[in-house]
Amino acid sequence: MAETGKSLLIKRYASRRLYNTETSDYVTLEDIAGFIRDGREVQIVDLKSGDDLTRQYLLQIIAEHESRGESVLPVDVLNDLVRSYMTGKVSVVPEFLQQSFAMLRDGQSKVMENMTSMNPLAKMPGFDAMQAQQEAFMKAMTGTWPAGGAAPEPEKPAAQSGEDLEAIKRQLAELQDKLSKLK
Repeated sequence: MAETGKSLLIKRYASRRLYNTETSDYVTLEDIAGFIRDGREVQIVDLKSGDDLTRQYLLQIIAEHESRGESVLPVDVLNDLVRSYMTGKVSVVPEFLQQSFAMLRDGQSKVMENMTSMNPLAKMPGFDAMQAQQEAFMKAMTGTWPAGGAAPEPEKPAAQSGEDLEAIKRQLAELQDKLSKLK
């Protein structure tokens, strides 16, 4: 795979086949899901019209995972999404979801940072294997979400990290309150 910093261009042909412009081969939705899990930004465009089809295909990937019994989103969240689209009013849901996922990515980065830098067990034999398992678990639970490509923050004392977590929890609670008031 080429640079992970730039968007991977996938072209959809009239036959609905998807073509990876970096590797010059055809790909499936599962391949695209893999690129995204690996941290790549993907853009899917129709070859003939030039229309951006990325959103349509990302929703299709989620729908396929749901149909296989892999619950990606709880039913309540899906209902709220449908409601937000059906009201005809400007919805705060997209912004709320975007901010929530940003906080989750930041929180994930801090958890992974703390696992290595502040853990007294780091010198224990076998710690590297245990850490790899924990990282795989975190990746499976949240996917690989780059933290915006920014340089890592300098290490913070444990007390400040706890304060950050409380601030994140407080912000999430405020957003949930605002969302529930909109209903």
